[in-house]
Amino acid sequence: MSPRGNSQEALLSQLSETIRTVSTLPECRAVVKKIYCNLVRRIKLLSPLFEELKDGEEELQDDVVRGLELLRIALNSALELLKSVHEGSKILQALQLEQITVKFHQITELIEEALCHVPYTTLDITEEVQEQIELVHTQFRRAKGRMESPDLQLEMDLTIAQRERNPDPAILKRLSEKLHLRTINDLKRESLAIHDMVITHGGLPDERFETMSLLLRKLKDCVLMENPDFDAPEGDKSFVKLRSPVIPDDFRCPISLELMKDPVIVSTGQTYERSCIQKWLDAGHKTCPKTQQTLLHTALTPNYVLKSLIAFWCESNGVELPKKQGSCRNKRSGVGGSECDRAAIDALLQKLANGNPEEQRAAAGELRLLAKRNADNRVCIAEAGAIPLLAELLGSPDSRTQEHAVTALLNLSINEANKGTIVNAGAIPDIVDVLKVGSMEARENAAATLFSLSVVDENKVAIGAAGAIPALIDLLCQGTPRGKKDAATAIFNLSIYQGNKVRAVRSGIVPPLIGLLKDPGGGMVDEALAILAILASHPEGKVAIGQADPIPVLVEVIRTSSPRNRENAAAILWSLCTGDGQYLKLAKDLGAEEVLRELSESGTDRAKRKASSVLELLQRVEPVSS
Repeated sequence: MSPRGNSQEALLSQLSETIRTVSTLPECRAVVKKIYCNLVRRIKLLSPLFEELKDGEEELQDDVVRGLELLRIALNSALELLKSVHEGSKILQALQLEQITVKFHQITELIEEALCHVPYTTLDITEEVQEQIELVHTQFRRAKGRMESPDLQLEMDLTIAQRERNPDPAILKRLSEKLHLRTINDLKRESLAIHDMVITHGGLPDERFETMSLLLRKLKDCVLMENPDFDAPEGDKSFVKLRSPVIPDDFRCPISLELMKDPVIVSTGQTYERSCIQKWLDAGHKTCPKTQQTLLHTALTPNYVLKSLIAFWCESNGVELPKKQGSCRNKRSGVGGSECDRAAIDALLQKLANGNPEEQRAAAGELRLLAKRNADNRVCIAEAGAIPLLAELLGSPDSRTQEHAVTALLNLSINEANKGTIVNAGAIPDIVDVLKVGSMEARENAAATLFSLSVVDENKVAIGAAGAIPALIDLLCQGTPRGKKDAATAIFNLSIYQGNKVRAVRSGIVPPLIGLLKDPGGGMVDEALAILAILASHPEGKVAIGQADPIPVLVEVIRTSSPRNRENAAAILWSLCTGDGQYLKLAKDLGAEEVLRELSESGTDRAKRKASSVLELLQRVEPVSS
């Protein structure tokens, strides 16, 4: 390869790596969650462009390289902004919401401007990728043209919380929820973030830091309010330290009755001091000391929530914090400094691999719960090699084991890296089989798992090819309300890929969707419209929708439904009426002009455009004579 080719390959690799890094960022838990998630979603959709260019054999033209270099700079700036939101103080982000929103808007402008300099319509890429990049570019262009509306309620609550000595608890509760400072661990992380800022600014906190600390103290009081034992007034602290506080019963080990230092959970859900329950188990006991139930396994799971509550109670009551005891735990640090019990996970995996059917069922169920609990567990479980073992259990004749296995994979797939591991384990065909023949709960969770995996673009193709679409349509028609939602979400995401649009249409999805539109009480109108809107962009989809007599229900939706539904209905109507006088005449006879005129004035930006376009078409036709 020439030096020029090597340089281009390095540039494309840098772009791909930046997007991979963005994709692995943790879920946003801050006041800017909406614009954060929108930016991440759009950036991730650019990935296929760089992958196809890397696979291509032709050297890129100079203008393409210049455009990609601008895009690299813009995406690196986006990554830095996203990281700063994740790592920074949530209180500061709320206080500076307007400035942060402006930064996101500036990044959006940078990326949109860079895309303008990438001539992707002339590149040697597939039609599907070109369509996707055009769509993303359009999304960035629209986002550039609008600013987020200010959160007046948040501004008011922050002002009152700063000004008043004892704000209304309802205000603090709203702030706690909106800032995602809901638990003791959330407050600890926020305190560390503020502390890091003080160090960064030379250890001299200004008025801003004082404001943040004040708000943090008030939010802490709000979080602890539900347990009075935690919340001793400042004036009573000296009294607290002089008396011997009563230890809450929940903080005592049921065996020793002493304050727990290292609380762990056994399979019955009871919590004990680790050293005490370990001695009980080492003595050969197979039951839970408190309930006398037989233990399904002897794995001990750390109870981090209770451990944090005990630490705060000790601090508030002047009690010396319990000293940590040695254990066989393999600590793995992650977001927020949480841990996972690798020894317990390894024990469960042994049962998955070598246990009898009952042990496999119990172990899969425990892994399902552990994977749901926190991000660190999801990483530890995958690193321990659980995913191939769980994939094998998808074919278990025991319905409960199958259900546990597919749900565990669903929970593990929340981690971006685990998505690839699940696919590489060959799990997609087996998940589709569960979707076809499993219990109703297993089918629902299989649909949710396929949706989670389909976030990665190349997986959309594999999932569609494995026969998922017809099975998802069956669940959409026959499932529980939750099952229908899971199926619709998966179908929508899969249908972003053109080949899956065709599969869905040829599998007969349109009539059931029209049926859902005609049943507002079923709660599926939003999902049905969203899928129909995406199918209407394909010629086969347009024909199938037209054959299902959709015009009357679409006009009714535009007349009476929510802004988003009216927008999608207008988009479908526009697709049908473009180039087809029959639908135009029918729409005109059904009174579409009136509702479209109102929508063109009061709808969303996209709804206004679609409504105006259909109105222009309607003005050229005469109504059908009676």
